[in-house]
Amino acid sequence: MASRDRPTEEQVRAAVAAFGLLADRTRLLLLWFLASEELDVTTLASLVGARGPAVSQHLAKLRLAGLVEGRKVGRHVLYRAKGTHVRALVTEALHHADHQLQGIPDHP
Repeated sequence: MASRDRPTEEQVRAAVAAFGLLADRTRLLLLWFLASEELDVTTLASLVGARGPAVSQHLAKLRLAGLVEGRKVGRHVLYRAKGTHVRALVTEALHHADHQLQGIPDHP
């Protein structure tokens, strides 16, 4: 899609769904950690300060939305953010928040 093209309704709905999922502390943190490495549920639960079953439910929602993917390794599933767009989206959202909190001007 060119930068001047109007998004389709389907694209807007998909983006709204993704942003809706990101509007949750645990899911945003999960994607932050999964943007840089593959991790299992136990490790993720420890990193985000949540219980394993809750993390599994969050991951299931993120997976259904196409934001994370998993691969089975033995008895464990390793999760990661799905693609560079998801990683960039999470990184930019948190950098934007940092700029707001610290009063840093936007980049030209």
